[in-house]
Amino acid sequence: MDALGDLLRGVRADGALFGRDVRAGAWEMSCTDGAALELIAVVRGAARISAGPGEPRLLREGDAAVVCTAAPFALSAGEPGSAECELVTGAYQLESSVGRRLISALPPLLVVPGSEECLPIVELIAAEVAAERPGRQYVMDRMLDWMLACTLREWFDLPDSRPPSWYRALGDDVVGPALRAMHDEPARSWTVAALAARAQVSRAAFARSFTDLVGRPPMAYLTEWRMTLAAELLTEPGATVAAVAGQVGYADGFGFSDAFKRIRGMAPSSYRASLTGGRAASGVLRAVG
Repeated sequence: MDALGDLLRGVRADGALFGRDVRAGAWEMSCTDGAALELIAVVRGAARISAGPGEPRLLREGDAAVVCTAAPFALSAGEPGSAECELVTGAYQLESSVGRRLISALPPLLVVPGSEECLPIVELIAAEVAAERPGRQYVMDRMLDWMLACTLREWFDLPDSRPPSWYRALGDDVVGPALRAMHDEPARSWTVAALAARAQVSRAAFARSFTDLVGRPPMAYLTEWRMTLAAELLTEPGATVAAVAGQVGYADGFGFSDAFKRIRGMAPSSYRASLTGGRAASGVLRAVG
């Protein structure tokens, strides 16, 4: 099981919004419309980012920030009299492009120090934003996916990161084997007893440990994971509700539809229709001073 890979399942920018700004002196930029998720990278110079409660965070050259909240946020000069600052931003407009599972796993704001792996991606994006070449949007979409994966991989390795409870539980001797089994074989007819056998503990001990570490009972977690996979499968051309139901462990479309509506808030057919609807509002930063 690749825990980060599972979080990134279905992440695919489609018509993502990009911006490139060069600022000097006292400056401030804000975003009030919000987006499903937005990445900000400092190509050169420094900036401060404010999102939600808490002190503004300083972004130095090569650093990246991920904003995962619809609340307004702002960027400003790194410090008075600071040198020129170049920023690149990329926004996923739709939640379906990144997935509710990933969004719920991240804090409203995370900052990742620059790395030798991520900086070249940022520089490539900056160059592509400034160019007018064939296939520009497609190339930038794929670059944004690449940058997000790179940034999150760095963040999950930080000692002060706050990954979701199930991510931390993977290292537990009792809960870890069961989590990996559910992720590797989501369509299997799992029971609490079968998962406890994987962990080599009693049913009661397993259920208690799983709920304590993950924050929900095993079967509830399995249903949520199956619906995450189903939401991705429903985006594929020609997918039917019955076929997707079978792929995630449901013998008929009715039980699957009930579970999907309970977890995702709408019927599978309505979810598919929503993917072809209008775009959400732009999340690109706008200058205010």
